[in-house]
Amino acid sequence: MLPLIRKFSSTTLALLAFILAAIVMVSVAYGTALVIESRSRHAVEARLAEQGIDWITVRTDGLQVQLSGTAPNEAARFRAVNLVGAIIDSSRIRDGLDVAPASAIKAPDFSVQMLRTEDGVQLIGLMPLKAAEGALSEEALAEAAAALTPGIEPKNILESADYPAPATWGAALDFGLEALRRLPRSKVSVTAKVVEVTAISDSAAQKRELERKLRDLAPEGVQLVLDISAPRPVITPFTLRFVVDGEGARFDSCSADTDRAQRQILAAAAKAGVTGTPACTIGLGTPTPRWAEAVVQTIAALAELGSGSVTFSDGDVTLLAGSDVTQAAFDKVVGELETGLPDAFSLTSTLEKKETATQGPAEFTATLSGDGKVILRGRLTDEMQRQAVDAFARAAFEGAEVVTATRVDATLPDGWPIRVLAGLQALSLVDNGSLLVRADTVEVTGVTGSTEARGKITQILSGELGQGQTFRVNVRYDEALDPVAALPTPEECAADVNRVIARTKITFTPASAEIATTARPVLDELAGILTSCPPMQMEIGGHTDAQGSEGGNLALSQARAEAVLLALQGRRVDISGMTAVGYGESQPIAENDSDEGRERNRRIEFVLKGHPAPAPAVETTAAAGTAGAGAAVDTSPSVAPTEKTIRPLPRPDDLAAEGSP
Repeated sequence: MLPLIRKFSSTTLALLAFILAAIVMVSVAYGTALVIESRSRHAVEARLAEQGIDWITVRTDGLQVQLSGTAPNEAARFRAVNLVGAIIDSSRIRDGLDVAPASAIKAPDFSVQMLRTEDGVQLIGLMPLKAAEGALSEEALAEAAAALTPGIEPKNILESADYPAPATWGAALDFGLEALRRLPRSKVSVTAKVVEVTAISDSAAQKRELERKLRDLAPEGVQLVLDISAPRPVITPFTLRFVVDGEGARFDSCSADTDRAQRQILAAAAKAGVTGTPACTIGLGTPTPRWAEAVVQTIAALAELGSGSVTFSDGDVTLLAGSDVTQAAFDKVVGELETGLPDAFSLTSTLEKKETATQGPAEFTATLSGDGKVILRGRLTDEMQRQAVDAFARAAFEGAEVVTATRVDATLPDGWPIRVLAGLQALSLVDNGSLLVRADTVEVTGVTGSTEARGKITQILSGELGQGQTFRVNVRYDEALDPVAALPTPEECAADVNRVIARTKITFTPASAEIATTARPVLDELAGILTSCPPMQMEIGGHTDAQGSEGGNLALSQARAEAVLLALQGRRVDISGMTAVGYGESQPIAENDSDEGRERNRRIEFVLKGHPAPAPAVETTAAAGTAGAGAAVDTSPSVAPTEKTIRPLPRPDDLAAEGSP
């Protein structure tokens, strides 16, 4: 090698040395640049990942760091560039980031609150600037509100926004105004989907009538939420009657002025032998705040006697001891009671004599048969009273066939007409029964389908006959005659519905909200249950498994819940109180890592509003029962359809759901 080198001149050697040094320097520089590029890229990517920024792609070109991607907004782009600039020199950064176009501003939620009192109407809320066709404008709503309270200008705090109104806004606003017109003391909150009515009625009967009418008037597609309260009734006279006889201890009528008084009275009755939970009306009109004290003392006294009745009519107290009570016991109990009763009460006490309590030569009877026929027999004072009694009976028993077979007797005792008319008025409150009027007693016997009838009869007789007068009320409640008791409660309806769902699931065709033809029998069975139920607030919840995107599952579950709601409506079910809600994959009842678990998560649930959803244990049993019975299984994956479904389309009868038997 050395001889070869010696052959080159010094100039040639110098040139070769220079070239070799240049190659070495270029190689070192290139290697250094590669190291810097790699370290810079890794440092930037690590910092971005640490901050949760996954929409940026990092590339290096020599000392330059190039950033590309689409930022959700300008603030996110600026933050990302600053983060990279804190790691490397800003002069090395090449910003190639784009910014996603701004989404359209969401239309506001229009809502109006209307408050009506004796002082006028107040309007608060946000309305569309331009009213839709047929819908009330802000000016028209204010004029309609002013017409409800003539002479009092409504307080208008309405605002408007220039956005289109939802489809059901006009109907909901019209209905809200109609509800305000019917309810002088109310607050009505209106949105496009929900109308909430809070009001005070004059009586329980008016409350029921208003609720019925408002439900009938509620527009389709708008949920109605009612909260109408009725004030405590005014009881005149303030009446209570407690009886102890061979049938046991019971109330014929019970009234209390406060919750505390009601508890005290019922506790005293239970101590005297009353079983169950008797009705005791809380109302207004008590003659004294010491009402409960007097009632408790008298019930205890009657329990000590062991037989008889006590009747309160305001401050008048009538105690009738049974014929089996000894004179000594009667004198002891009555003496203690007269001393212990509050000053506001006046006591009249009688010891019934054996074999004479229901005897007497003069009597008037009336019988009311189940087919609506009324027969009047016995004695009346004169022809004028006979005509008056006949006319009164035809009015009291409206629509019934009245047969009058009475005779005139001028020797009847004083007050006879009042006793007859009071007895007929009391008899009109039963479905079938009889009336006996004698000089010493008035007795009403019968069967009724109203739990309040016996109390009202007692109130009528005690008020009309006066203090110290004897009467008997032998009226029995028959649940078979009660139209309200025949209806199942909302809780019973919900339990029946969930028993059906536990046995057989509602299935859908794969990846759609179309109900499978195999699910028609279960929907028919559900409709049969719901059509016999009273109006109630119920939620139909749709649930999916975790396959697919979260947003797609949410949309699919909502569409499936709405499909069930529409299917029930098509089967003549009243859906005015029902809502369809999709929960997607957010409420699983099983793991999503197996076919069995995913199948259990795909479900429809019926839940009463304000009640908890069914426990997972119930669903587990239902799933096992479904599989064991060979029922149709929902095998469709939770993937939203590619096309938006406005309304589920019918499936041909000859095409079954995939995976069903």
